[in-house]
Amino acid sequence: MDYQEYLEPPRKNKSNFGKGVAVGTLATLLVVTLTAGGIWLGVSAGSQRKVLSQNEESSREAILEKSVEEKSGEIADLIDQYYYEDVDEEALVEGMYAGMVEGLGDPYSAYYTAEEYRALTESTSGIYYGIGAVLTQNVNTKVVTILHVYPGTPAEEAGVKDGDVIVKVGDIEGDSMELSELVTHIKGEEGTTVHLELLRSGELEHIQLDVERRQIEVPTVQSEMLEGQVGFIQISEFSESTPEQFSEAWKELENQGMESVIVDLRDNPGGVLQSVCAMLDAILPKGLLVYTEDKYGSRSEYKSDAECTKLPMAVLINGNSASASEIFAGAIKDYEYGTLIGTTSFGKGIVQTIIPMEDGSAVKVTMAKYFTPKGNYIHGAGIEPDIELEYSYQEETEGEVYNPLHDNQVLKALEVLQKGENSE
Repeated sequence: MDYQEYLEPPRKNKSNFGKGVAVGTLATLLVVTLTAGGIWLGVSAGSQRKVLSQNEESSREAILEKSVEEKSGEIADLIDQYYYEDVDEEALVEGMYAGMVEGLGDPYSAYYTAEEYRALTESTSGIYYGIGAVLTQNVNTKVVTILHVYPGTPAEEAGVKDGDVIVKVGDIEGDSMELSELVTHIKGEEGTTVHLELLRSGELEHIQLDVERRQIEVPTVQSEMLEGQVGFIQISEFSESTPEQFSEAWKELENQGMESVIVDLRDNPGGVLQSVCAMLDAILPKGLLVYTEDKYGSRSEYKSDAECTKLPMAVLINGNSASASEIFAGAIKDYEYGTLIGTTSFGKGIVQTIIPMEDGSAVKVTMAKYFTPKGNYIHGAGIEPDIELEYSYQEETEGEVYNPLHDNQVLKALEVLQKGENSE
């Protein structure tokens, strides 16, 4: 059995579309696969089975009490007798499983059907059949917004734009479900199309688009050389393919004579834990990168080797920089390897483990906290930047494509790096 460890922004109960369209935290998940029968957040396989056995015994006693079984049967009979439409019995059973996990009252724990779990694991590979856009969901309203459209993708070709709000996917209301479920309706077989109804700022009428589904390899890293031989690397998320993309971007900038670097983690919701640790390993000296602790006090550590970079660095963060982004920023800050610029990060410092089941479904349960190298627990607090600076962008011409030199946080990073070089 494979276990997967998730860190993701929280979700809340459904609310109506009309309550607002503010961009919320991203739904992209942070995943790490742990070997079967091996380490599980620092607990050996034997002790893990023992702990689970004890928990299962107490939980099953409560769930399988005769009175619970009888009441469940009574409810099923009432539904059969009185519900005004035909009942999807499979959906009813799946809903019962989901309700059991929901009873924890934890916005991070969840039950996934087999279809949902397949979509979830697909999203971490960086390759999927979809339209090529990053989506966000407001934690209060469930409104879904297009955060970014990747260049050269079906979404861009069809006319989808950053900032568009999804009103409908086919006949499905955009705010009617969790984002992880909504994306299963956007993705699909290669060559088919999905109809999107979008709300766009400045447009009175909703925009209707048919977008073709194609294989998408998500470009999570973009880079360019700025003035003063400063490399600028934007990381949109940490997928399985991100370390390779990051390494290629870094080498290309080095070939161009990079003397310092800005790493942009703004609006980055996280990704694969193994990926962020691999990237930090290439940057930081030998030592601890991040560690986790469960309720039994068991600790798992992720470390780097002695090989590291010596380039001056600035890291940009904001309130949507979460999970893996905070692991990256927290390690850079604790090692004093760079200057953090922007606003306080999201504040997600707990870990979920996802456990696949034999029928293809899976259960995700919160089961540990994570800490920065110096032992800081950032859950609910986030990571404060070294230089607090609210984002501002000066657009010189109408419709201008994003230019980092018109971004005040990038300009501040250039200033800091230039001063650092002059002071040495």
